[in-house]
Amino acid sequence: MPLLVLAISLATGLAVFFLGERRHRLRSALNLGGATLKLLLVAAMLWGVSRDHHYETRYELLPGIDFVLRADPLAMLFISLSAVLWLLTTLYAIGYLEGSPQRSRFFGFFSLCITAATGIALAGNLFTFFLFYELLTLATYPLVVHRGTDTALHAGKVYLAYTLAGGAVLLVGIAWLYSLVGPVEFARGGVLSQLPSGQHGALRAIFVLLIAGLGVKAALVPLHGWLPVAMAAPAPVSALLHAVAVVKAGAFGIVRVVYEVYGIEFAASLGLLVPLAITACVTIVYGSLRALVQDDLKKRLAFSTVSQVSYIVLGTAVFGPIGTVGGLAHLVHQGIMKITLFFCAGNLAETLGIHRVSEMDGVGRRMPWTLAAFTVAAFGMIGVPPMAGFISKWTLGLGALDAHMPWVLGVLVVSSLLNAAYLLPILYAAWFKPQAGAWPAEMPRGRLETDWRLLGPPLVTALLTVGAGLFAATPFSPLDWAKLIATREYVR
Repeated sequence: MPLLVLAISLATGLAVFFLGERRHRLRSALNLGGATLKLLLVAAMLWGVSRDHHYETRYELLPGIDFVLRADPLAMLFISLSAVLWLLTTLYAIGYLEGSPQRSRFFGFFSLCITAATGIALAGNLFTFFLFYELLTLATYPLVVHRGTDTALHAGKVYLAYTLAGGAVLLVGIAWLYSLVGPVEFARGGVLSQLPSGQHGALRAIFVLLIAGLGVKAALVPLHGWLPVAMAAPAPVSALLHAVAVVKAGAFGIVRVVYEVYGIEFAASLGLLVPLAITACVTIVYGSLRALVQDDLKKRLAFSTVSQVSYIVLGTAVFGPIGTVGGLAHLVHQGIMKITLFFCAGNLAETLGIHRVSEMDGVGRRMPWTLAAFTVAAFGMIGVPPMAGFISKWTLGLGALDAHMPWVLGVLVVSSLLNAAYLLPILYAAWFKPQAGAWPAEMPRGRLETDWRLLGPPLVTALLTVGAGLFAATPFSPLDWAKLIATREYVR
């Protein structure tokens, strides 16, 4: 089953590559059909994992080196998010790129990107994880530079410089760890606690290398510089980078390293968690401060991502199951909220030519449904109840108190105030200020406020943002699944 789920997006991408540009109906059918089939299989596998069914694919590539795909609860959290958002982003991208050149190339690499994210989620050991982690870099580069402009090409160079350097550092850490303990499988409670104390110094250094390599994609300060620059990519790519693929791959990798390579208790005994928590808190505040001064809408949202993704890292570094639940729930919650914001930013750009916050006066009356979805996601980012973001922040706060780290509460409060400071002025200008003049480049699309394929996905993800908060206590909600992970994988 894991191999089949992986193969669906891979086969979709390879098939799309060979389609001519004019075969838009067949290309759309393949993309949507592949995404729908993947979602159905992921749902079946999710149900099986919840019933303790074991799914694994294993091949020996070389003596001592196995290619392993395994569906555990943590993998299913990430892969479920990617499957749902792949379908919605595919529909959005079909509408966004209508009439654009090189669509077969775009959707081919788009599917390869989801394949890599799926492989990262299902990886059962460090070797398999690294394989897909680097494939993700190569698959997303053509998407970043898709427009072929000087700005896009520069963004691609910056993106490659950061991510390939991060991959090299990660490889050094993995190789060093391999020299000490051999192949490293992800396992409940970690695999390193039995090593003699004489190797603890080396394990601390390896941890720094692993977190640094993963921290590039997770956009931890000061390794975040590629993310705002990459906003030269089309809106569907920005949504994919921020909500599903790249930044989530880095954060997900940090979760795997802390909990299933080192083990949370052993990592705490080595003194590794407090520095990681401090790094996450610095990133949270720094990203919010930088977002405050951005007039470009996508760059404001990009620095917001720098801040928001570190909530996941913070939950990982807060010792105890409650912090774990908050961080893992936010992996999903941030994804659905942030993709809503980027969908809406893309609608404004494609329909009215709006790219800057200063151009948004009165736009809520012109595109009320788009701005309604944006408002819901913005309230979620701030942490207004009962949105999904409130659930994450509340649980992280409880986890910080449980771990005797009350200073984390101050960071959460400051961050929420800063979130309000850079998001509420957008909402005020959009809903309450009068239109300042003609829109920069209005291009009506369809009979609605914009093309239905652009409008539908953000409305769905906005509803998910509300639903994840209102129904947080129900079975299979992100919070409920995060509790399942904490119970099965990390609480002994």
